[in-house]
Amino acid sequence: MSYKEYIYDKFIFKVKNGIYYHKDGCWIEVGGNIATMGVSDLFQTLIGDVASVALYGIGVNIVQGEPMGDIETMKTSIELISPVTGTITEHNKQVTETPELINSDPYGEGWLLKVELKNFESDKLNLMDSSKYFDYMKQQVEEEGRKLGKE
Repeated sequence: MSYKEYIYDKFIFKVKNGIYYHKDGCWIEVGGNIATMGVSDLFQTLIGDVASVALYGIGVNIVQGEPMGDIETMKTSIELISPVTGTITEHNKQVTETPELINSDPYGEGWLLKVELKNFESDKLNLMDSSKYFDYMKQQVEEEGRKLGKE
């Protein structure tokens, strides 16, 4: 797997090449009409240590831009927004039992679910490739840094 990296202060943010990203923090990797989905490195860094994850059930239809589950951290609950429209076909059981995989390996072992895509060509219009997401992520990191007085 190849990544683009951006270093800010003491943090290293990674963007995996060859996959698509939604502005609300999820990524998808498409294989045929099935997409594997997870959260970006930026998203998991900003939310902090994941305590649990609750995803909509297998067979449930999800819609791009709409909720598909929640991630609980020690401090808050964050709604997960679907990057695509489709039907959930599989959950990653490992993240249910070991949610910290979302923090330690968001693009690998920390994937969340698989979806049978309904209209990816249309959904793709609202997604970013890795280059566009890298620029978006850098902007987000710098804005967070300014809020925290790092610049």
